[in-house]
Amino acid sequence: MFLEGWNDGSTGPLLPTIQRSYNIGFAIVSLLFVFNCLGFISGAMANVYLDERVGFGKVLVIGSIFQLAAYAMLGPGGPFPIMCAAFGLAGFGISLQNAQANGFVGSLKGAQTKFGLLHGSYGLGAFVAPLVATHFATTRHWSFHYLISAAIGVFNTAMLWFVFRLRKQDDVLAEAGQAAVEADSTRESKYRQILGIKTVHFLSIFALIYVGVEVTLGGWIVTFVQQKRDGGASAGYISSGFFGGLMLGRLTLMWLNQKIGERRIMFIYALLAIQLEVTVWVVPSLVENALAVSLIGLLLGPMYPILMSYCTQVLPKWLLTGCVGWIGGFGQAGSAVLPFMTGLLASKFGIGSLQPLIVSMMSTLIVIWAFVPRVRRVD
Repeated sequence: MFLEGWNDGSTGPLLPTIQRSYNIGFAIVSLLFVFNCLGFISGAMANVYLDERVGFGKVLVIGSIFQLAAYAMLGPGGPFPIMCAAFGLAGFGISLQNAQANGFVGSLKGAQTKFGLLHGSYGLGAFVAPLVATHFATTRHWSFHYLISAAIGVFNTAMLWFVFRLRKQDDVLAEAGQAAVEADSTRESKYRQILGIKTVHFLSIFALIYVGVEVTLGGWIVTFVQQKRDGGASAGYISSGFFGGLMLGRLTLMWLNQKIGERRIMFIYALLAIQLEVTVWVVPSLVENALAVSLIGLLLGPMYPILMSYCTQVLPKWLLTGCVGWIGGFGQAGSAVLPFMTGLLASKFGIGSLQPLIVSMMSTLIVIWAFVPRVRRVD
């Protein structure tokens, strides 16, 4: 999850440099997000099949190898089509690992707290990456940033193999003294079962917009600040501020989520985030914008762990990994769809179109969450 956060946090500071290096506009550079999206959705679909056929441990390692291969392709700074293909491979690998990680943690006792820690790791990776990427964005060999990504990818693959030893999830749970997940008592296809649950579709759409808002803001805010607030190359640090807030929100606000209630707190976080986003839109101050973006990260941070925790309370246990894999993969596609939409709008109306898009998407989150059923186990 740290490496997944590192991946998402790397793109924003490098975007202006990538545009200059390949002499391309907003619309073309946004193709990176399109291929990323194709990878995420492909991974979400493949996860259901692979989880049943090869199991938890092997799927994790397969995903990590795809991600590592992507960084090996990106490191030399080759032609732009190679970069697009690599983003697709990275999306596929991340989608598999994301699905298995969320499914595994959702099966553990005390999942609510553990989801906060799991996704806090994502926030840490996304916080550190812009600090490093901002440095590389000012150098001739900017693509060498991905060599560091590859080194972390090697460590990630080795650790996933060493800790889980390619075993199935039930075997790992048994070793920890926890009962295996209840078996599927039906003969119906898992794809049909998952897609037949209405709640899955509401949660998937929420995840898509949420992740899209998170990655779009954390990525394009650098370009926005450089062009609209006269920020220099160091504007990449604002992206770090956003993801740092995201990490702190996931780690420090768990008590508040439980005190107020996970369902109710989601509305509060979204409303406060919208108000802060409006200030970024209308207040022409670099310092205010940087502070507001960090606070928005703090408020958005707890939303994804709450979403995943909610899944464990309303979805059947035997379908949990497949369901959260689909929801997570569909959600990760948002990290490609919304940034791509931003790129298209920016090419036509300028980067100032970022803020109204973010505000409208945050407002949509509130509407969708209102349609998500209250906690009730679906068996």
